[in-house]
Amino acid sequence: MPAMGLVNPVLARAKAAALRGETPKFLIPSPVESVKAASTDFSSFNLMYYLKGALAGGICCGITHGAVCPIDVVKTRIQLEPEVYNKGMIGGFRQVIANEGVGALATGLGPTVFGYFIQGWFKFGGVEFFKIQFAQALGEQGAWDNRTGIYLLSSAIAEFIADIFLCPLEATRIKLVANPSFASSMPGAMSKIAAEEGLLRGFYSGFGPILFKQVPYTMAKFAVQGKAAEAIYTSLGSSPNQMTAAGNVGVSLGSGVIAGVAAAIISHPADTLLSKINKPGAGGTGSTVSRLMNIAAETGYWNLCTSGLGARCIMIGTLTAGQFGIFDSVMNALGAKKFHFHAPAGSK
Repeated sequence: MPAMGLVNPVLARAKAAALRGETPKFLIPSPVESVKAASTDFSSFNLMYYLKGALAGGICCGITHGAVCPIDVVKTRIQLEPEVYNKGMIGGFRQVIANEGVGALATGLGPTVFGYFIQGWFKFGGVEFFKIQFAQALGEQGAWDNRTGIYLLSSAIAEFIADIFLCPLEATRIKLVANPSFASSMPGAMSKIAAEEGLLRGFYSGFGPILFKQVPYTMAKFAVQGKAAEAIYTSLGSSPNQMTAAGNVGVSLGSGVIAGVAAAIISHPADTLLSKINKPGAGGTGSTVSRLMNIAAETGYWNLCTSGLGARCIMIGTLTAGQFGIFDSVMNALGAKKFHFHAPAGSK
């Protein structure tokens, strides 16, 4: 039996190596060992890769924020006028439709899609850029050991840059949602805001709150998603390199829901402040900081944390899952292989 003649020497060598406390090098490595043995080729992460990441980020954020625009309209109304819109999420939908028609649910759709495309371009593209730069600087083992810190720092820097471009469009969106008759278009609304309030007050009064909202939100979003995805891959006994493209998208969707709910809860008080400070006359006539303090005192801490939170968890959980799923799908379509942290050979 020639087959047995080949197998027996292999088994004998494996047994001898085990007695010496060694791992036989001629055996096929496990999936975990294969992932650990792989090393990252950083030369593949070039300018074209970052442009693809930025484009995928813009597409995923523009599509998802546009899709949840009706939920955001109702959420913003609940935050701005809780005494009027006090019947919950479903009741809020009914009130808006009854008072203004179904079309009101699309209020602010233009600045929402355009603003979040720009934000997604800088946010997802920036996270990929900074994450890879930090990983390359720290080396394989350092990047693996500090991957959560890299997620947090990369996302904070990328979000700060993205918010510089998002803030004027978010201010325009909130103005249109708060008062649908304010202007008939996004350019018209922006021109009116600039003429009536000036560039800084009109477009950047909410810059502090938007940073306070978006930076912690994005930090939690990417760090939690990274950890959740790791846990899912571990439970499946697989890894990003071994999973099919469809499987990786599925992991992104599942981990995205978890990350979205966590990020929504963390950033909700600032989201409420941002909605309120863009309402005319809110918080008085002082500086942005004094106006924010007045709004917080008037609203109360509990209401800041809970007003519209249920709607926001639904919106952000769905939105975040969609973003990560679409981002992966677009990157696959563009032929870009995403960067993933992995444990180097010999690490625990």
